[in-house]
Amino acid sequence: MSAPVTLLLFDLEGVLSHYDRAARVERLAAIAGCAEETVRHAIWGSGLEARADGGEISDDEYLRELGALLGYPVSRAEWLDARLASITPNEAALALASRAAQRCRIAILTNNCRLLTDHIAYLNPPVARLFGPHVYSSAVFGAAKPAAQTYLRCVERLGAAPTETLFIDDSEANVDGALAAGLQAYRFVDADGLAVEFARRGVL
Repeated sequence: MSAPVTLLLFDLEGVLSHYDRAARVERLAAIAGCAEETVRHAIWGSGLEARADGGEISDDEYLRELGALLGYPVSRAEWLDARLASITPNEAALALASRAAQRCRIAILTNNCRLLTDHIAYLNPPVARLFGPHVYSSAVFGAAKPAAQTYLRCVERLGAAPTETLFIDDSEANVDGALAAGLQAYRFVDADGLAVEFARRGVL
């Protein structure tokens, strides 16, 4: 029998918002005046994004290295502009989170660098309004999901017990990582399925 849930820990992109990677690439390519393939390689192919998500480099180092790979000095504002183009809030999932927040605590754990979470009010205002300061990037904890330390350090920061935390993510690997770390977990497909799961667990 699972322990009662006292904390709902949400992934961000793919759950509480829709992530359009192509839109991000297109916008950054236009800003830097380079090919979209160059942007894709710089962010993902080079491993730069993964290093930033894992907290291996600072935000300033990330922007400097990104600029070097693109041959264009990307500013913080330009990075945010491209990132904004990729984000659409998932209103149905946010509504569920808001309802569930009446019965338990809510927070976010996302594989991202600090740039995203530090500027969440600009990038995703509905998320910022609902979750307040409890939007955490993996970079803060020194590793990206599905590493156990990412979940456990986040839960510890929130003063919650892993066994009483329900983690929600659209990635099977991240759900498996949460379970291995001792959390309860659910793989998100859509808001309707999440509503059924929340009702089953008594958080709605």
